[in-house]
Amino acid sequence: MGARAMWPQGLGPFLDLFKYGLSSALALAIDYGLLIVLTERVGLHYAASAAIGFCAGVLVTYTLSVTFVFKQRRVLSTRLEFAGFLAIGVLGLGINQALLWALVTYSPLPYSLAKAPTAVVVFLFNFAVRRALLFPAVA
Repeated sequence: MGARAMWPQGLGPFLDLFKYGLSSALALAIDYGLLIVLTERVGLHYAASAAIGFCAGVLVTYTLSVTFVFKQRRVLSTRLEFAGFLAIGVLGLGINQALLWALVTYSPLPYSLAKAPTAVVVFLFNFAVRRALLFPAVA
C-alpha cells in the first residue's frame, strides 16, 4: 500500500505539502549554509550569497520534487518542466531578495535571522505556484 493510499480521500495535497516541506527543509539547509559560509568565510555581500544559496536550493528542490514529492506531472518534456520550475524559482528568488533586503534595511534583524520569515513566504509561494502549474493534484 502506497503512502498516498493510507491518507483519507482528499488529503493527498497535504501529503504533498508535507513531502515538499521536507524537501524544502533540506534545500533551505543548503541555501542557509551557503548564505552564512559565503558571507562570513568567503566575504561575499549577503545579497550575492543569498542568490547563490537560493539557486543551489532550487536544484535540490527540483530533484526531490520529481523523484519524491509529486507523483503526477503536467509537462511531459523534462526540459520544459525544469524551465517552468526554474522560472517559478526566479520569481521566488525575487521575493527572497526583496524581503531579505526590506527586513535587513527596515528592521533590527540581521540577515541571518531575516532569512527565516523570508524562507516561509517563499516556500508557500513556490509550493502553491508549482502545484498549480507543474504538478497537478492526484486524487
